[in-house]
Amino acid sequence: MTRRDLIAGASTTAMAAPSYRILDPHVHVYENDPRFPYWKGNSSHPTDNKTPEMLIALMQANGVAKTTIIQVRHYMFDNSYLLHTLKRYPQYFKGVCRVDPENPNAPEHLAELTQAGIHGVRLSPAGNASGDWIRGPLMKPLWKRAAQLKVPMTILAPVSRMPEIGALGDQFPELTIVIDHMADTPVDQPAELEKLIALRRLPNLYVKISHTWSLSKQAYPWMDAQEHVRRLHQAFGPQRLMWGTDWPVSLPHATYPQTLAVVRDEMKFLNDDDKHWMLSKTVEKVWPQ
Repeated sequence: MTRRDLIAGASTTAMAAPSYRILDPHVHVYENDPRFPYWKGNSSHPTDNKTPEMLIALMQANGVAKTTIIQVRHYMFDNSYLLHTLKRYPQYFKGVCRVDPENPNAPEHLAELTQAGIHGVRLSPAGNASGDWIRGPLMKPLWKRAAQLKVPMTILAPVSRMPEIGALGDQFPELTIVIDHMADTPVDQPAELEKLIALRRLPNLYVKISHTWSLSKQAYPWMDAQEHVRRLHQAFGPQRLMWGTDWPVSLPHATYPQTLAVVRDEMKFLNDDDKHWMLSKTVEKVWPQ
């Protein structure tokens, strides 16, 4: 984070600061620290740091009150750094862990992490055969345990996986499910978004509209990807949509202030009540602050 980022963030926030708390449901943090080694399964590791302190400075400069940290892939199923961060800064952060979906002990691992202060779990089935575990025999016990624990299930998966997510969700309608990043539906395949829209039948399913900058083939404010948001808004209503910065993954494409401003200032089809839900109240429903 540079001084320019802070100044830009402060000026953007001052332009149109809402009266309610803004809550960010999707960020990552990581740090090169020998106490918290990166997952050996990765072929490479980040050489920079994206620390909680850097994130807090951005939050304060941009009027974001609290944030949900999603366990970053760099650590994979070792949630130690996440737990360490939550313990240090409980006034700012909630945490969503990862558990190994191919480990039969995952349900009990999730229960232990919940007792330690975790407030959600993330699964990331790839679109190819390596993600076929999402329809395997270990899923029902894990989803059942998450439902019993009242732990939100967040899903990072391509839109092609949405029918399988829906089939699981049908079996656990009481489970809170959050689909990350509009299921990364390509803007040049708009019909595919119907696979995500079909999941509106699940009463406790929510969608993050957090990847306009990633999906778009245009410059800010990413109007082509805003069309996905408009359709999801029509299908789900603002009460089941939430924004998210996805900091620092967003940084090659967008500044932190832009990831907020695109929803708060640039989505002209949203009214003030819509924004109140998507920037705050929907997040509060899923992760009470």
